[in-house]
Amino acid sequence: MKGRRKARAVALQALYEVDSSSHSPGTVLQQRLEATPLSSELSRFADQLMFGVLEHRRELDRMIARYAPEWPLEQMALVDRNILRLALWEFAISGETPARVAINEAVELAKAFGSEASARFINGVLGSLAEAAGAAPSGEPESDGLHTH
Repeated sequence: MKGRRKARAVALQALYEVDSSSHSPGTVLQQRLEATPLSSELSRFADQLMFGVLEHRRELDRMIARYAPEWPLEQMALVDRNILRLALWEFAISGETPARVAINEAVELAKAFGSEASARFINGVLGSLAEAAGAAPSGEPESDGLHTH
């Protein structure tokens, strides 16, 4: 598994645990990083991902709910919900990852951690969100219905 993908997987596992328990995000991430050691650069990336998602969770959830109305967030699989939050944060909030890259990475995480249907679901929802955010397939931001920074 490539470095940044491994960092995304660590962040996803930590977000999943935080979402399903009352455990402290800092402690959870520290435990995940002890179980899966990463370079300091990749550890910082995992930290940035996790805390970025937690900081913007309400906003991310509103965007997801708008583009996946047939799947209420509380009924969505925990892993799918957190993969969506992670990818959406990367391209719509942080803006440092092109939408195409964030979506591809999310699909790979869904294949590794989700159900059989997760990858297709994640790809569809994120494709709609990227389009709404004005992120062209090349990842170039255009005008938006969502802010990109």
